[in-house]
Amino acid sequence: MPHDDALSLTLVERPDLPSAILQALYRITGRSTVELRRSIAAGEPVYTAGLFGGDHIVVVPRLEKTASFLAEHGLAFTITEWADGTAEEITPETMRAILHTDG
Repeated sequence: MPHDDALSLTLVERPDLPSAILQALYRITGRSTVELRRSIAAGEPVYTAGLFGGDHIVVVPRLEKTASFLAEHGLAFTITEWADGTAEEITPETMRAILHTDG
């Protein structure tokens, strides 16, 4: 699922999450619980934030809140940076550096 200039969060395992967790993720990401359940089952990102677009001011906080929520609930996830048609797994520290770089 390629993206240009985006960061995405994907659960490491494909857990069948309880409804309460999915509802909380819905409130954070804006993605329906059905969409979330499908993405998780398919090993696709639970949230993808396009960088540098007009909605940057909305998607970046959602990305950070989603990462915090997953970590707080012990759900292992990967962070993927999509740039120039390629994907690379990055650390939470690198994600924060990307998101908070003035440029």
